[in-house]
Amino acid sequence: MEFGFTTAAYVVAAVLFILSLGGLSGQESAKRAVWYGIVGMGLAVAATLIGPGSGLWLLSVLLIAGGGIIGTYVANKVQMTEMPQLVAAMHSLVGLAAVFVGFNAHFELGNVLAMSEEARHGLEGFAAVLAHKTPVEQSILRVELFLGIFIGAVTFTGSVIAFGKLAGKVTSKAEKLPGGHMLNAGAAALSVICLIWYFNTGGFFPLFLMTLAALFIGYHLIMGIGGADMPVVVSMLNSYSGWAAAAIGFSLGNDLLIVTGALVGSSGAILSYIMCKAMNRSFISVILGGFGNTAGPAMEIAGEQIAIDADGVAAALNDADSVIIVPGYGMAVAQAQQSVAELTRKLRAKGKEVRFGIHPVAGRLPGHMNVLLAEAKVPYDIVLEMDEINDDFPSTDVAIVIGSNDIVNPAAQEDPNSPIAGMPVLEVWKAKQVFVSKRGQGTGYSGIENPLFYKDNTRMFYGDAKKSVDSLLPMLD
Repeated sequence: MEFGFTTAAYVVAAVLFILSLGGLSGQESAKRAVWYGIVGMGLAVAATLIGPGSGLWLLSVLLIAGGGIIGTYVANKVQMTEMPQLVAAMHSLVGLAAVFVGFNAHFELGNVLAMSEEARHGLEGFAAVLAHKTPVEQSILRVELFLGIFIGAVTFTGSVIAFGKLAGKVTSKAEKLPGGHMLNAGAAALSVICLIWYFNTGGFFPLFLMTLAALFIGYHLIMGIGGADMPVVVSMLNSYSGWAAAAIGFSLGNDLLIVTGALVGSSGAILSYIMCKAMNRSFISVILGGFGNTAGPAMEIAGEQIAIDADGVAAALNDADSVIIVPGYGMAVAQAQQSVAELTRKLRAKGKEVRFGIHPVAGRLPGHMNVLLAEAKVPYDIVLEMDEINDDFPSTDVAIVIGSNDIVNPAAQEDPNSPIAGMPVLEVWKAKQVFVSKRGQGTGYSGIENPLFYKDNTRMFYGDAKKSVDSLLPMLD
């Protein structure tokens, strides 16, 4: 009866997770989709606690409550600008959990094999499952937990480095140790040798040695990726964390973990592929790490950055009939989304056509700008993807860039030596006038110079994005 209830609950939870994932594809259905996920997770946890082999349910409840309190505190404290770092940190915890669960499964298997047949009959929970495994099944388990630990260790250190890069605690430049990819290949080869060693002996040392190699691979892979590719890295690590969870499910014999991990892993991989395509990157190369290096000296930029004040920008907006706003991470840092939304409402009230151009990798997290604009209640129908709006720039009177750099950088098309060469970008420079809201003359997070700032039809609107946009609002009445 208990097994039947647990299995049925897991099936319902899996369906809810699928509905949640599907609903997140649209802005209007996202809120409902989140609740599907919450209910599904609640059902899964409850079924696990009251299911067979859950003798430590009280301890589990206490740990869940403690984690919930910490999670609530962190969620309330973290700003939207810090959400990419939080996501990376959460991925690291999934990876670390996979490592610990794999180690535990190894030790439990060893304890069970050391017991007599009579002692095995009194076992409960996971130990009882291990006691009934045939030698072939035990060998399969070793491979499963080995892969789970490997993926988890790569995810852990990779996510820690991603967190450091996103938080500015680790350099955003692509850096490798001497030897580059050969070091990664050597660590991967060592891991394969350890797999064969562990499969034949079942000893802990090859498992431990592989863990060290995997921890290094995760560190070195992400260190070798530059800041311009960090949105892809976050998505890729999301996929890794899903496969780590699936591997945990195989080790524990938990069908729901397998399904959930596969959903997260496959969806993260698909998203990473879509983002790589949007950036003209090779999916395999991103997985292996190593973007952010130039093929040669960057093209020299002629001209100078010309500043403009709020009066000049407001006058241009009052005269314009069509406006396209391109938001980036600078808007998130300044928390300017509400001001941008108010600017949009004022311009539309004056009969002007206002739309938003969103690049697939704007910000430091997939969908970052969409979330911010939805939070500010910007109408969904005027928020357009790059492919939908790029052809409209030549007929646009004013393009406003708010805190963006790489996604509007013409060097992607003009400079074959640029780190973002070949990356599709929003062609804002084709608009009649371009205003760039930017704090200063620096190159930004990725460290790539932008020729857009020096073009004849571009004016630099320096200052904090929120204060800059707020200064425009009284002049549009």
